[in-house]
Amino acid sequence: MHLPLSLSLSLSLSLSLSLIQMRSRQTVSKKTILGPQTNISFDCTRSLLSHGTLMIKHHCVTTLKTLHSPVSCLAVNNNNLLYAASACIVIVFDLSNHTHIDTFNDYPSSGSVKSIAFNDTKIFTAHQDSKIRVWRIAQPRRHHLLYTLPTFKERLYRSLVPKNYVHVRRHKKRLWIEHCDAVSGLVVNEDLMYSASWDKSFKIWNISENRCLESVKAHEDAVNAIAVSGNGTVYTASADGCIRVWERDDTLRKHALVRTLEKHRSSVNALVVNGDGRVLFSGGSDLSIFVWEKKNNNNADSVVFVEALWGHTSAILCLINVEDLLASGSSDRTVRIWQRGEDSGYRCMVVMEGHEKPVKSLAAVVRPAGASNGVVSVCSGSLDGEIKIWEISKSSDHLCNLR
Repeated sequence: MHLPLSLSLSLSLSLSLSLIQMRSRQTVSKKTILGPQTNISFDCTRSLLSHGTLMIKHHCVTTLKTLHSPVSCLAVNNNNLLYAASACIVIVFDLSNHTHIDTFNDYPSSGSVKSIAFNDTKIFTAHQDSKIRVWRIAQPRRHHLLYTLPTFKERLYRSLVPKNYVHVRRHKKRLWIEHCDAVSGLVVNEDLMYSASWDKSFKIWNISENRCLESVKAHEDAVNAIAVSGNGTVYTASADGCIRVWERDDTLRKHALVRTLEKHRSSVNALVVNGDGRVLFSGGSDLSIFVWEKKNNNNADSVVFVEALWGHTSAILCLINVEDLLASGSSDRTVRIWQRGEDSGYRCMVVMEGHEKPVKSLAAVVRPAGASNGVVSVCSGSLDGEIKIWEISKSSDHLCNLR
């Protein structure tokens, strides 16, 4: 059947308009999905200008690939060695030339490495198998296992006294000095080391004597993160959604709970304190970063909620504080850099993209005071098995040129 010419033209025009509208809707939909990338740049530029004349630029210096995937933990030692945990393996890179120098922990049964910490002479690694392993560096830069914590000697000594055993689950007992689930975090503070675990507890260790001093039942669910301020205040974050604040009671000679912070709506995954220990940052699966602050003479029981930082579109997995900046890594595959304004709260200054999977860990190269020249180096490790090393430069300028 043939249609009149005018009607045919009318139908053709209608079809063309419909196609244009459909493409327009598809374009809008794509912009909605990719929108955060574009909006982030605009928001960060605006926040830079609102902070006065400060300009922050960033670029990726290099990308390192691990032998295994994913990257579960990063740590920097002496500002020149980068330790990257991938599955049960720890890989060491020289940051001066970004070369691989060692791989250690050839113990598949240990499970994945959850955390890495250092003191002057030793390296401590926390593992899925509930153990803490202690290493030393021998020449030329090779790592050798010294012992595990708790040591065999201490376990043998404690096992002779029945009261040293505690119930860890039905019909099962274990020495109180032992973790009974994955060790999720380590913090070294002078001669003490603090370990957090999915067994709902944290423990305090005397490093020089290689013994456990105290075990604290901290939460009703797994402890995901631990942070310790310079004066010894302990913060623990849990899958139960709570942050708890602990201080040592010298009379009782043990740590006591002084405050519970309940603001997150789901699991709290990351904690970090700022340089002077007055500000605490927490990141959760509810997409938020909360800022907490001690208000009265640095007392732990005066910690109050200050503000919430929003911008990530998925769970926050890691946080670090470097100089006056806060860095956050997320399941949304980005790293955000935040800074506090002179007369306002924290603002997102930079969003760093490039990872193909969630950003699981962050580490910073901390330079001596006055030696940074406004440049901060941040390392990000992802579940894609890649480590990116970023340089973030701060300068006073009216122009903003984010890369």
